[in-house]
Amino acid sequence: MTITNRVSLKSVMAGNTPIADVPDAPTIGTPTVTSATVVSVPFTAAATGGAPTSYSIVSNPSIAITTQAGTSSPLTATGTFVTNTAYTFTIAGVNSTATGAQSSASNPVTPLATISLDVVVVAGGAGGGENWGGGGGAGGLCEQISRTIYPSTNYSVSIGGGGGAANTSSGDGDAGGNGGNSSFDTITAVGGGGGGGAAGGQNGKNGGSGGGARTVTGTAGSATQGNSGGATGYGNNGGGWVGNGSNAAGGGGGGAGGAGGNGNTTNGTPGARGSGYTTSVNNNTYATGGRGGGGGAIGATNTGDGGGGAIYRYNFAYNGGSGIVVFKYPDTKTITIGAGLTGTESSPSGGYKRATITAGTGNVSWT
Repeated sequence: MTITNRVSLKSVMAGNTPIADVPDAPTIGTPTVTSATVVSVPFTAAATGGAPTSYSIVSNPSIAITTQAGTSSPLTATGTFVTNTAYTFTIAGVNSTATGAQSSASNPVTPLATISLDVVVVAGGAGGGENWGGGGGAGGLCEQISRTIYPSTNYSVSIGGGGGAANTSSGDGDAGGNGGNSSFDTITAVGGGGGGGAAGGQNGKNGGSGGGARTVTGTAGSATQGNSGGATGYGNNGGGWVGNGSNAAGGGGGGAGGAGGNGNTTNGTPGARGSGYTTSVNNNTYATGGRGGGGGAIGATNTGDGGGGAIYRYNFAYNGGSGIVVFKYPDTKTITIGAGLTGTESSPSGGYKRATITAGTGNVSWT
């Protein structure tokens, strides 16, 4: 006898529940690193096989992966990745029957890649003092070479403003204002110390570098970020108020690269500036030290320079210069300068890029 009808392999007898097909392998796309712990995995669902109700993602090298619920592409794979290790991924559909076949392996990505950068942080310089006052101290300077950071991670930056000059209209010998602190992440450079006023007025102030003083002893600078303001007219760490009737004010405290200038006893002549500091990061001079009085000068923008003190009783003292933060990093990386910050990124040169942040407070990140 010839049997003319066959039962389909997928048919079931009445009263029984059909068994769902196992999902076929999806097609994986190119993963994207979204943070140090998360990778976005795009895919195209298989056109055949059972319908997945979820997907699983497996990494190589193997670590515990948490896969985002759902069936829409892309999915996120979250895990504790090893630093500077490349990973590939496979994805498989899952339904009530079983986990289906794995896709082919993805392109490799490195979720926890680190970036090595050099950074210089310069605080704002201080303002000069009133009434034959001392020059403002330089902003403190911090430098860190080969600092390790992570991509797609925000790091805070703040640029310190220059300190305000003393109120020269009062004739009371007021000290200049301190410069503002500058910072990058955990690094903080301390603003320069304000230049002191004349006898009977205010002393110079402590800071990244100390302001010139009206007393015999100059004011203190940070032990690691600058130098002290000098003694009366002749201090080797920066001149203070001359105080001998010559109407000439002294220099403020020097930057991190050296001592400040001496005061000057010549009428109308500024005290010498503090020694400068040439950073290897951007081949520019920062934290140049306080300027003296005697018709001195406004501190230069983005150098942490101190402002000059007032030469005459009612003459102008000068504001300090603002700070700056400079980065150097591999030219394969690109910085994102966030809202609230003013800055630029250079073109690649010698295997590196350089970014200069000149004002504001906000976040930076690298990809």
